[in-house]
Amino acid sequence: MGEAMRHHWLLLGACGWVLLILMFVSKFISFRAVDDYGERAGGQSWTVPGTKVVKPISVSNPEKTAPKLSDQPSAIPTISDWQSVSERRIDLLSTVCKNSSLRNLTHVSISKFVLDRIFVCDKHKILFCQTPKVGNTQWKKVLIVLNGAFPTVEEIPENLVHDHEKNGLPRLSSLTPQEITHRLSTYFKFFIVRDPFERLISAFKDKFVKNPRFEPWYKHDIAPAIIRKYRKSHRDSDHSASGLHFEDFVRYLGDVEGRRRMDRQFGEHIIHWVTYADLCAPCEIHYSAVGHHETLEQDAPYILKAAGIDQLVSYPAIPPGITRYNRTKVEHYFSGISKRDVRRLYARYQGDFQLFGYPSPDFLLN
Repeated sequence: MGEAMRHHWLLLGACGWVLLILMFVSKFISFRAVDDYGERAGGQSWTVPGTKVVKPISVSNPEKTAPKLSDQPSAIPTISDWQSVSERRIDLLSTVCKNSSLRNLTHVSISKFVLDRIFVCDKHKILFCQTPKVGNTQWKKVLIVLNGAFPTVEEIPENLVHDHEKNGLPRLSSLTPQEITHRLSTYFKFFIVRDPFERLISAFKDKFVKNPRFEPWYKHDIAPAIIRKYRKSHRDSDHSASGLHFEDFVRYLGDVEGRRRMDRQFGEHIIHWVTYADLCAPCEIHYSAVGHHETLEQDAPYILKAAGIDQLVSYPAIPPGITRYNRTKVEHYFSGISKRDVRRLYARYQGDFQLFGYPSPDFLLN
């Protein structure tokens, strides 16, 4: 009897250890799945661990203008709750646009460059301004479904989304001045933003490190030009062969005059890192809604409802925590950057931080 009891307790103990090991492994796998998701999803950056899978590091909430309920993942806000969030964002945008001290950073003309960024859905009277590196692939899919080309977003091939000759999404620039004016004044207009520095990290990784859509000009043309101008030791062939460093990228972006000359040389490829103001002219165009990547789980259904299309199309499923701001990643990328270069970079993107309520990255600046 005693021998049987001893075997019984040994078996229970072994089962307990197995359960503990399985729990640890499952958490590790969950973390890796979230961290890798953004690098696989059509080249768009969703590379942020967070909300429901990994507890966030204590950090200032980038959604300064959002109500407290948005800080509580367990409390599911209603559409009316989120409407107040959206209204506060638009109010903040309007207020910052009136700040004359930031005018050079927030005001741009509604040029062809801006109109090229705005996709049109005439059937449902919607305009969507593309802001690369914030998950635009998924919103393009929504518009493609609304235009009738596919019944659901899941059926759209990834390569079609970015083929602007075949995806059936007309740009606002393709219309006459009268047609443009009419749509800007009457259609539902929206775009999405994310923390400006985290977006730059995403652009750097996507275009100069991984380049999943095989766009060789970033590594073969743009990177060498930046290295020649901004890397002190660029004459060393070993350094040049290592590819563009994030430090080179930051120096280029923070150099006001030098960058402008290079941007003319780089052409439309700069859309992945120019400011939101440059892309969408939010102080000149009165947008109906501005979504935030960090709160996309709430923003996506709200925008669909506000645009009157929530019964017609669904936003693709968002893995839990995938859009969460990742301060650890930001600190890692900026760890080798001089304070002078960080401050120059912030001086350029300060308008984006303030227009959309993102706190200044004091942990990098001071």
